[in-house]
Amino acid sequence: MNGNKEVKQRIAELKKEKDAVILAHYYVDGEVQEIADYVGDSYYLAEKATTIPAGTIIFCGVSFMGESAKILNPEKKVIMADQKADCPMAHMIETERIHEVREQYPDAAVVCYVNSTAEIKAESDVCVTSSNAIRIVKKLPNKDIFFIPDNNLGRYAAKQLPEKHFIFHDGFCHVHTSIHREEVLKAKEVHPEALILAHPECTEEVLELADFIGSTSQILDYATQSEEKVFLICTEMGIFYELQQKNPGKKFYSVGHRQFCPNMKRIKLESVLEALERMGPEVQLDEEIRQKAKLPLERMLQLAAEE
Repeated sequence: MNGNKEVKQRIAELKKEKDAVILAHYYVDGEVQEIADYVGDSYYLAEKATTIPAGTIIFCGVSFMGESAKILNPEKKVIMADQKADCPMAHMIETERIHEVREQYPDAAVVCYVNSTAEIKAESDVCVTSSNAIRIVKKLPNKDIFFIPDNNLGRYAAKQLPEKHFIFHDGFCHVHTSIHREEVLKAKEVHPEALILAHPECTEEVLELADFIGSTSQILDYATQSEEKVFLICTEMGIFYELQQKNPGKKFYSVGHRQFCPNMKRIKLESVLEALERMGPEVQLDEEIRQKAKLPLERMLQLAAEE
């Protein structure tokens, strides 16, 4: 415990010394969230990165998040707390597939979930997150929507927007798809009074059981504002830290042992300290790709900000 205290103190010193801020996603370990300057979901962190005056961002999340911060802030130094922390879903779509769909549906808007590489964003028309996907797709003039790479979020959005014609891809989040209907039903038997809160990356059969469906931050807000006291949480377990911080009088339960992202959990206090000491590894992007990828991200921020 003493060692942790010393690491936290050293991190605080280096942050000041090196004009750095720490951004952390809800899915990293609680002890990392505790020392971060800003904690949030992918939309919040992408937006926050554009308003931070500090010259250096230490990113506690997976690689596509650091890339997004760099795309929007080329003048800033963006450093990953762990370079090997990656998102398998981000690599589940290739540019060739986008070109094929564009040929088949010339009017299609390529709507790219932010959980994707800079190369894929560069081929897209607009980015979305799980918190704003429905709102943004609704605003697009296009009827045909090629939603990449996540199949479950795409299908969830399509159900809310029957006026659009969705072309789906077969990408998925291994954490959310590993949450099964049977596990949710068993957990509900044990905690019959609990509300079920689910992320839209979960499968349709899980979403059918949910009392509320929303992004990580929306789940957090819902649980915090609810009069209820017991909840079953169908998303990555890193969110439990903030749920318990904001709701000490409420109970939160997972529905299975697989609600765990090994990539997010690579990031430790020691990783953050090492990143600050080395001022690396720094996110580097090809300038042409960065410029192209910036457009759909900026369009997302613009459309999300509009009433």
